Amino acid sequence: MENNQIFWEYLNKLVQENEIIIDRPKGTRHPKYDTIVYEFDYGYIKHTKTTDGSGIDVFKGSLPSKNVNTIICTIDLYRKDIEIKVLIGCTVIEKRRIYDFLNNHESMKAIMIEKDVYV
Repeated sequence: MENNQIFWEYLNKLVQENEIIIDRPKGTRHPKYDTIVYEFDYGYIKHTKTTDGSGIDVFKGSLPSKNVNTIICTIDLYRKDIEIKVLIGCTVIEKRRIYDFLNNHESMKAIMIEKDVYV
């Protein structure tokens, strides 16, 4: 259980110490699929990278806090990849809407992982 707590501490440190770049603001369309409209600000954590070479993905909610207690893991059969999305400053309702958004595609499914507040 100790590693669970350290994981969330490390993730929060990564978010706190690096700039969040929003390259797909709320209301914009996906660059490749124009039927997909982002309900929340979407971007990445600057100076980070994932296996595809891009920055770690983030969704930014309406809360001013940069504290992270939720991630969403997606699997995309079309792209044949798995990605982590970090949710920053999201209310419970916003988390659910992002989760539903990511599960609303035929080739993509997602699971939500939340920090156990009792740890």
